[in-house]
This record gives sequence, C-alpha cells and structure tokens, in this order.
Amino acid sequence: MAEIVLGVGGGIAAYKVAEVLRRLTESGHVVTVVPTRSALRFVGEPTWAALSGRPVHTEVFDDVHEVPHVRIGRRADLVLVAPATADLMARAAAGMADDLLTSTLLTARGPVVYVPAMHTEMWEHPATVANVETLRKRGALVIEPAVGRLTGADTGKGRLPEPADIYDYVTDVLGRGGAGPDLTGRHVVVSAGGTREHLDPVRFLGNRSSGRQGYALARAAAARGARVTLVAANVALPDPAGVDLVRVGSAAQLFDAMVAAAADADAVVMAAAVADFRPAAYADTKIKKSADGSSPVIELERNADILAHLAAHRPSPAQVVVGFAAETGDASGSVLDHGRAKLASKGCDLLVVNEVGADRGFESEDNAAVILGADGSSVTVESGPKSALAHVVWDLVRDRL
Repeated sequence: MAEIVLGVGGGIAAYKVAEVLRRLTESGHVVTVVPTRSALRFVGEPTWAALSGRPVHTEVFDDVHEVPHVRIGRRADLVLVAPATADLMARAAAGMADDLLTSTLLTARGPVVYVPAMHTEMWEHPATVANVETLRKRGALVIEPAVGRLTGADTGKGRLPEPADIYDYVTDVLGRGGAGPDLTGRHVVVSAGGTREHLDPVRFLGNRSSGRQGYALARAAAARGARVTLVAANVALPDPAGVDLVRVGSAAQLFDAMVAAAADADAVVMAAAVADFRPAAYADTKIKKSADGSSPVIELERNADILAHLAAHRPSPAQVVVGFAAETGDASGSVLDHGRAKLASKGCDLLVVNEVGADRGFESEDNAAVILGADGSSVTVESGPKSALAHVVWDLVRDRL
C-alpha cells in the first residue's frame, strides 16, 4: 500500500474529503493529513487525526527537529490536495512555502493531484486558468471540477467530485506505479455505453453494454493528465472525476456528439456499443397486440458507421482513432478473423477485439482482449479489471501520438 499526503484546503467542500480519507485508510494506505489553517475552520484537527490514525500538523514549526516540510514530501508516494481552492493553487503555482502544505508540495517527488472546488466564476477567472495551466505544465494532475450545486443557491462547474470518484482517480494514478502524466496537454474523446433506437414510446432496440469499459478508459486518461470528453449513451454509472460528460441516447445523437468532440481531439476511442440498425418508422403511440394474434413487421434501416466516419474524416492525420469490436465466432470465422476484417474496413489505427457472451464482456467487471494495430501489431491483454485494459490502450495510443 502507498504512503499518501492528503492536503486539505480551506473550502466548504472539506467535509466531503473526510470520506475520501476514510476510503484511503480502509484500503490500507498510510495517510498523513496536512490541512491549511483555513481548512481547520471547516473540519477540525480531531476529525482528521481520528480518521487517519496519525498526528495532524499545519505549521513547519511543529516537530521542527524532524524537518517535516522536507520529510513528508519526500516520503510520499502521492500527494492529494482536496479541496484545492483558488488561493491554494495560486500559492502552489507561485512556488510559495508559507505553511506546511505548500512547503510539502515543493519537496514532493511523487505524483501530485489537485482536486479543485470553488465557484464557477473563480474557476473560469483568467488567473485561475493560468495557475492551473502552470501546475499542469510542471507535471501536476489537476482534475476538472464537477458540475452541480455549489455553496448556497449557485449551480455550475466548480463542485468537488464525489469521494468515490476521487478515490477511484487516486487508485488509477497509484496503479501506474508513479509513472508521469504522459497525456498532459492532450485532448481525448471516449464513447461509452449502448445506444437505444426507439420503436415507440416504451420500446427500443438496444444492447447489454453497461459503459464500464468506456468509463474506465475515461478515468485512466484523466489520471494520465489528458483533457477528457466522455460521450455516454444510456449509462447509469457515477460520473468519473475530471472529465467533461456529454449524455446521448440514440446512434444519431452519438454520431453528432462524437463528430463535434473529435474536431480538436488528439485521440478518439469508440468504446460504445452502437446499434447497427434503427426502426425505419417511429410509432407515436404504443404498438398494440393485434386481435388476430399476428405479429407486427418492423422495418429496419442502417445507422451511420460512426467509427468508419471518424477514421475517414480526421481533422489531422496525426489524430489516433481506436475502435472496439465485440465479436462472437461463427462458421465464417473466429473472433480474431472477424476483428481483422473489421480493422481493415473501418480504417482505424487500433481495434480492441473482445469476445462477448453470456458471462463475458458486457456488464462484467473484467475484460480480456486482443488489440490489433493497422501496422500489423497484436497485443494480447489477459482477463483482468477493465482499468488494466484501459491503460494498455492508452499506452499504445501514446506511442502513436
């Protein structure tokens, strides 16, 4: 398990960070809490000490003989700053060391993750934008804040992500063994979930995709420093921390959202399960059972091939396009035979081929795949968490950017 420094900024969202601390300690991590003076006005020292099981200090002169401002930062496998207020990030960007937390940030040698929380106007202010850019250029990971209810009656971007999402993000960063944010400065677009093509007001054609693999890809890219746009089709999972989420329903809506988001993207990953067909006509009222017992005839028409369109209409030849192929073998060929044929027809750079069935692929926590490259390469990923497959995909994308 890791040794983590949890820096707590002076914002009302500090109360939510107590839950983050609980999740980290229950997972076996050793957590040293370093709050600012202002943070202790929102959540007191006894709470942080009780949840972490360790002493809590705010000043460089506490236990000065141990030189805490140097020792704590050097020993940390990761420093998590939450909530990261506008003031705290400004001081960090300026390299100030006027308390134990900012001093620790200057001596940290592992990954540093900032989780901002503030009013929308503060987040969008040019000074904050510049400070965030400075921190990211130095290798820090600054999570995009969530959109939602802020202090008082305000609503907008600036809300602290939910504790479970922050914990998942940190777990992803730690899972890379301290590797740097190799996608910093990149914009990536990921699709997730399964589209629905409505027959009438109550019925639709759909599939079993839960969106877990797409969400794992988005979370992994954010943990590696990318700016992530996640286009989610009918997904009931919690929003991943640090991504811009676009919700869609049908294949046509997914097509429009992906084309728009891909216009300035460095990489596009089509992990969503897209319906190949849609009803040619939509019934405005529920289709009734006929009195004579006959079944209605539903005429279908093809949806646009989103992956092939994205690959053929890249805004730049340097853009990397990745597709997913959920396949089953049949009399005409194996899973890989169908995957290679699809790779050739789609025109993408990488195709993640995974076999699906009653107990594999869709709706499961784990995944296994073979990643085929247009250059003839092939990488086998054994069954494991979908986050592990996600990082292999991003390793291959990074090498092609």
